[in-house]
Parts: sequence; C-alpha cells; structure tokens
Amino acid sequence: MASKQMLVLVAAALAVAFLPAPLAAATEHWVGDDKGWTLGFNYSAWAQTKQFKVGDTLVFKYSEPSHTVVEVSGADFKTCSKPENAMVLTTGQDQVTLSEAGRRWFVCSVGAHCQNGMKVRIDVLAAEEAAAGPSAVPPPPTSPAARVHARLAQAVLAVTAVIAAVVVF
Repeated sequence: MASKQMLVLVAAALAVAFLPAPLAAATEHWVGDDKGWTLGFNYSAWAQTKQFKVGDTLVFKYSEPSHTVVEVSGADFKTCSKPENAMVLTTGQDQVTLSEAGRRWFVCSVGAHCQNGMKVRIDVLAAEEAAAGPSAVPPPPTSPAARVHARLAQAVLAVTAVIAAVVVF
C-alpha cells in the first residue's frame, strides 16, 4: 500500500512539473520591459518578441510629467497626431487592458517624442489564436510580478495534486 501511495505521489508530481502554465492566464506586459516607456528604445522590436492576447494588460512605466500615453488610430500613429478627444494617460504607471482582438496603437504626446520613436503597435490575438500559435507553451512572463504570479500558480497546482493523491489513499 505504501508503494502504491508513493507511485501516485511521484506520478502527480511529474504531471504537475510538466504542465505548461494555463493558456487562459492573462499576462502583464511592462512596455519596454525594465527600460519602461522612455525615449531611445525600439518599441517595434520589443513588441515583435511578445505575444499579446485578449485579457493581457500593458503597463506603461515612466517618470511623469516627462511622458504620456495616448491610444490613437493607425493613421494618427503614422503621423504622430493626437486627436482632440483622445484620453491622455499621465500617471507614470498607466495600465491598459487588452479587451478585444485586433491592432492597437499607443504614442507619447509630449513634444516630438512620438516622432523620435516613442510609440508602439500592439497586435492582440484572441485566446484561441494565441493557443493555436507555433507553440502551445506561452511565452515567459515579461514582468517580475507576472513571473511571481506564474510560479505561485504552479505551486498551487503542485500542492493540490499532492493533497488529491493523499486523500485518494
């Protein structure tokens, strides 16, 4: 009986160890990673290394009042124009939830910052599209908080599996 319990515990631990992070889990993307929302950073290259899906959050971190975040149309993105009725985010810790699939554009409206490259285009995938991508394993979290959240979720799964195995026997 003891060897049967040990076998179940080992099987449960192995199953949890090889489980990918949940596909439906939202990711918090720090725009510009540890550099934040600033001048002199290639946001186009940064965005190409990420997979954005519905439910994810963009976090724009910057020193206010040095910068802003404005969501604009594709045409305004190309010309670095801020529409009259645009909502301008100015907290320095702005969060934008990606609530639907499609393309989104963000610029800094301070001075010539946008013209100097402080703008980013985000292509948001539906959850199904993200899961059907080239890899079933999601990309690693892009912020320290997201990494902690992912590790915590895996630990909870492991503990749940062990408890379930012990209760069964």
